[in-house]
Amino acid sequence: MKHKAGFINIIGKPNVGKSTILNKIIGEKMSIITSKPQTTRHRIFGIYNDEEYQIVFSDTPGFINDPHYELQKSMNKFVYSSFDDADGILFIVDVFDDFKYNQKFLERLKQIEVPKFLVVNKMDLGEQEKIKELINKWYELIKFDDVFVTSAKLGFNTDEIINKVKQIIPESPPFYPKEQFTDKTERFFIEEIIREKILTLYKQEVPYSVEVEVEEWEVTEKRGAPFIFIRTNIFVSRRTQKQIIIGKGGEKIKRLGIEARKDIENFLDTRVHLELYVKILENWRDNEKNLKRFGYNH
Repeated sequence: MKHKAGFINIIGKPNVGKSTILNKIIGEKMSIITSKPQTTRHRIFGIYNDEEYQIVFSDTPGFINDPHYELQKSMNKFVYSSFDDADGILFIVDVFDDFKYNQKFLERLKQIEVPKFLVVNKMDLGEQEKIKELINKWYELIKFDDVFVTSAKLGFNTDEIINKVKQIIPESPPFYPKEQFTDKTERFFIEEIIREKILTLYKQEVPYSVEVEVEEWEVTEKRGAPFIFIRTNIFVSRRTQKQIIIGKGGEKIKRLGIEARKDIENFLDTRVHLELYVKILENWRDNEKNLKRFGYNH
């Protein structure tokens, strides 16, 4: 039996459901999901495995047409890098797509020589006739190899994507051990869980000025069972943001800690003690040294 393995890159605008599609395909919570745009900041590999196949899906940040910070420019670099190293591309739009795309982005998408598939997500929120019009409009612009209409939230038609991708990837031994489902560390996902809670619990601009970094991680035992101590820094750009994160009398950060710890314990399947500290790192989104520290410059 010959084995096939390959790389499939997922691209599209913010908030069209890229991370939800990846999570449905892999069956693990690979990327944080909120209703807010620009939730995914890094390029994350999610690895689908079965006996005959290994498919490495790459979830990229949503492409930003007009980046305002060095952070956003770096996020766009993750997207452009995904054009160069794939066996296939999943281009995700949703039923509300407005066709407002950077021309450079569209040209790169047109020029890709590997198979590319249009995925129209959130079909449960759109009328069938409008979805047909959307598909026709995209086909006039770019010659896609196939199109899928999905509802990632409901898990509709994601299996069809997998079946199609299996047809185009080359014969190859696996790139990663078969039990591995991502290229990221546990620390990365803990940071993402905390950042997801910040995106959910806080309003307006504050969540986008936040970066999370696990500073200390110690595995011990408590009452004969594994127990993990995690100390985490939450970096903000301004003093006023620090006050908002902490809240009056520490009320907000206490709630953040409780909710994040629950999800972290579910993710690690281990009891956890979580400590959160808020620190000011002025204008970190425009500082090359800080962006490199947080893994954005590449």
